[in-house]
Amino acid sequence: MVYLEDTYRHKGLRKKLVETLVKKGIWDENVLKAIEKIPRHYFLDSGFLEFAYEDKPFPIGAGQTISQPYTVAFQTQLLDIRKTEKVLEIGTGSGYQACVLSEMGARVFSIERQKSLYQKAKSFIPTLRYPVKLFFGDGYNGLPAFAPFDKILITAAAPFIPEALKEQLKTGGRIVAPVGKGDIQVMVSLVKKSEDIFETTEHGHFRFVPLLEDKAEDH
Repeated sequence: MVYLEDTYRHKGLRKKLVETLVKKGIWDENVLKAIEKIPRHYFLDSGFLEFAYEDKPFPIGAGQTISQPYTVAFQTQLLDIRKTEKVLEIGTGSGYQACVLSEMGARVFSIERQKSLYQKAKSFIPTLRYPVKLFFGDGYNGLPAFAPFDKILITAAAPFIPEALKEQLKTGGRIVAPVGKGDIQVMVSLVKKSEDIFETTEHGHFRFVPLLEDKAEDH
């Protein structure tokens, strides 16, 4: 995370990555522009720099990964981000997804339960000048003090969508999450029609690390 040079080669690789995402069905221009602009190699350990623009996930420590670019783009496209919307992200991880949302004009609140990842993101993201608000805690509880949110994004596999998050969503708002208990999850989007009515749509199968609950981890 100390390698902060963004060369013409990196920019060229990002352009190729965007072309790959388009071929895979990503069409939202704002999502593609954000991915083309943000240096993904900044978020990876130096050993992975050569592979930063491949469409693959990579480990970032604490048993977590940075999602493959297609997954980031797919979830972000489903969120249907509008400028100035308040977005809650569950699972900061490397901070890459939060920066994509911020680049698109969202006001991002992101919560991470692994202390080491939280501290790394908290020291690193401000150097990129993205005004992401970061919190250390249990994502299952959300951030009630800052609710309601226009959109909520869960970036780890959830066995179910926590009621606390549904309550913190504005009416008309949307949650995007990979849901399932096994190795493979179903990507779902929930639109809040009223206080207790949600419209659920399924968007295919993905593979995520599990969303851990009950407490924040200090290691």
